[in-house]
Amino acid sequence: MAPLRVAFVAPSLKKDDRGALQAGYLLRGWKGDRDVDARLVRHGGLRQVAWADIVHVFLSDSLFVPAVPAIIASHVLGRPVILSYQGDRTPAHLSGSAISRMALARVKAHVVSSSFLFDVFGTFGIRTTLVPNLVDPAIFTFRERHPLRPRLLSTRSFEPLDNVAATIRAFKLVQERRPEAELTLVGGGSQERHLRALAAELGLRNLTFAGRVKPADVARFYADNDIYVQSPNIDNMPTPVFEAFASGLPVVSTEAGGVRAVLAHRVHGLLAPLADYVTLGHHVLRLLESPDYARGLARAAYATCDDCTWPTVRNQWVRAYRSALPATTKDLLSVSPMSSAERSR
Repeated sequence: MAPLRVAFVAPSLKKDDRGALQAGYLLRGWKGDRDVDARLVRHGGLRQVAWADIVHVFLSDSLFVPAVPAIIASHVLGRPVILSYQGDRTPAHLSGSAISRMALARVKAHVVSSSFLFDVFGTFGIRTTLVPNLVDPAIFTFRERHPLRPRLLSTRSFEPLDNVAATIRAFKLVQERRPEAELTLVGGGSQERHLRALAAELGLRNLTFAGRVKPADVARFYADNDIYVQSPNIDNMPTPVFEAFASGLPVVSTEAGGVRAVLAHRVHGLLAPLADYVTLGHHVLRLLESPDYARGLARAAYATCDDCTWPTVRNQWVRAYRSALPATTKDLLSVSPMSSAERSR
């Protein structure tokens, strides 16, 4: 029987964008799969989605309004659409855009990657399916830190909702006790000038602004550092937290939205109230003073990553695709268990 043909409508895979990241991971997973033929299309117009059985739109902060034409084209052609949400501003888009809500009403299925977003969409009366974001174990490799060094990492964007300023202020408290401490900030955004000025004002040393990094290259920063720190005010889909879990870094974070859904305080990491850089700093110092405790948190966190690996995510996407198909199309397609070769990818 023929494989299911899926058109991916997503940002350019070269963009620093969560939608692009997940689309790239999934395309790599589907490559050579006997049940799903997934291909990336640039704009999702009539000609580009006509070949597909189903259209999978990755709805991110940078691809919200541009996704509307793909949804309309799919509706005209009678192709079911699945939307997967990859943006922290998605609830704001839903409440603020009548056009977006009208387009979303034509969608067959909505997929979210966190239980937090599952609940948020429920407040809008939108039923969703939960499929975790994929964290590729071929890219992120678990390693326990012996010794645990004061080498801190953040991979948040330099935008107000990510509040990297709180991370920088927390680092000031850490460096007062541990002068050799280092902090690497991977990212970019509208707040970069302000953040650089803040670091200079605080007289910080060993602080590196690494800039924007391609998704394929970000794993080396996790590998090179020992503690992951973030301080977002909003985080609907804490993919960086799972990347840290998969890499063996103990995590210190503010308790923003979706973070609480995946990181239990004192079980998988340490949480602080929003914008509370003092508690963040103290949490980092506690880990450095108790490295065995930090490694225990990292091991417990890593154990939660199975839900984000390809075999599990692959099967959940197959079910989501099939549930969106008309009955007549389902009869023409087959879905087989994963082969051992597919599981090993």
